[in-house]
Amino acid sequence: MELHEKIQQLAKILRDSDLGEILVEEEGIRIRLRKSAPAKGREYMALPAMAAAPMALPAAAPVAASAPAAAAPVAAAPAAEAGLVPFLSPMVGTFYRSPSPDREVFVKVGSRVNADSTLCIIEAMKVMNEIKAETSGEVAKVLVENGAPVEFGQPLFLIRPA
Repeated sequence: MELHEKIQQLAKILRDSDLGEILVEEEGIRIRLRKSAPAKGREYMALPAMAAAPMALPAAAPVAASAPAAAAPVAAAPAAEAGLVPFLSPMVGTFYRSPSPDREVFVKVGSRVNADSTLCIIEAMKVMNEIKAETSGEVAKVLVENGAPVEFGQPLFLIRPA
């Protein structure tokens, strides 16, 4: 299947589902499609494919997070302290603070994060999606309890930018 056809097929899956984002890595190519807020007749945007280092993939590849405040209106965030940026959920699912119940949490208040730091896992449709910070800063507040259901655009963390 050609790359263009694969992107079209993934866009249809994204459009017809409750997922906020799809990430596929295959043969050194990464394709990430993310729903954006409808604007000017555009419902979805395709992010450019990037070369990735070859690696063995699990049966279900994790999905990366969307940019913190840009994915949904900040008005949905709780009254934030000055200088704190809400990190919003990129999808609907169940929020988990650690990779398993017997392991340490990914981040806690005071943790320093960068773009590649995993903040949490959101389980959606039986797929465990690692959510990345995609920004640098310090976790100022965790807004969601472990095991709680979350909605697309719901604030999960407050982050003090670096």
